[in-house]
Amino acid sequence: MENETVETIISNPESNAEAIAAIDDNTRSTNGTNDDNGELWYEEVIDEGLKWKFALNSVLHEETSKYQNVALLDTKRFGKVLMLDGKMQSAESDEFIYHECLIHPPLLCHPNPKTVLIMGGGEGSAAREALKHRSIDKVVMCDIDQVVVDFCRKHLTANQEAFNHKKLQLVIDDAKAQLEGTTEKFSVIVGDLADPVQGGPCYQLYTKRFYEKILKPRLTDDGIFVTQAGPAGIYTHKEVFSSIYNTIKQVFKYVVAYTAHVPSYADTWGWVMASDNPITIINAKEIDENIQDRINGELVYLNGATFLSSTILNKPLFQSLLQETHVYTEENARYVHGYGVANHL
Repeated sequence: MENETVETIISNPESNAEAIAAIDDNTRSTNGTNDDNGELWYEEVIDEGLKWKFALNSVLHEETSKYQNVALLDTKRFGKVLMLDGKMQSAESDEFIYHECLIHPPLLCHPNPKTVLIMGGGEGSAAREALKHRSIDKVVMCDIDQVVVDFCRKHLTANQEAFNHKKLQLVIDDAKAQLEGTTEKFSVIVGDLADPVQGGPCYQLYTKRFYEKILKPRLTDDGIFVTQAGPAGIYTHKEVFSSIYNTIKQVFKYVVAYTAHVPSYADTWGWVMASDNPITIINAKEIDENIQDRINGELVYLNGATFLSSTILNKPLFQSLLQETHVYTEENARYVHGYGVANHL
């Protein structure tokens, strides 16, 4: 299939403009529409025959960068929402669920994390959470898209302190190139990448070759890798989640999958954590003590019991992970529903 681009189109209620149709057969559009009362809505196409629709106050920013379509929307239900290639990345009201689950489990399971590399993470939320850990000396955030970083720095006020933190090193580059070009090793490497969509900028960073040849050598001996791994719901986990889990399992000795429901995603979400050393998931009381001892400030979502429960997967999901045989490669990739504007890394 030819790579198809996505155009984010949102109609203006004041001018009563109609949502613009796709330009040609090679372009998919995610359309904004007005209801009978003139209220502005945004539609995200989640899958064939399935849309997620929410009301807007305004469109704060929308443009297409070199790598992806970028939109920052002010929604009535979820606050400010970041969209990349028509896919929800995070919402102001509940992004803490995603980012606390992404960052804190590997840092709490690591005996003494000092350095963190975040692949992607341009909105700054992952860096914000990592910087809460007292033991951390440096957080490197490597995002390929200057456009995303610049307008998130401007509009997402909750992350401005993180962007200005003395321990944060911001790099605008392809994470693959950055890892290939350094000899530095990290306590924790985080994949806070956009979902793998066809024509998007990130799918090569979910492959076995990347994990094995490029990422793993940049971890310390006791290092831990964690990545967001896409939708993990009853009906959606076979899109990419089970494949990413199985691919990582081919590279690391110890692998832990865990999930949580994120309301703005309209689904359960999945993460995969891996290391060549046993990942010690201690009891809830000790996790709570580690949170108290290691982290500045309060976590909104995650505590010991929540994390332990997140590793207990429902039966269909658990069986799919056991039975999955697909290994993610550049030649045999899987994608979530949607289409990106980039054709290369």
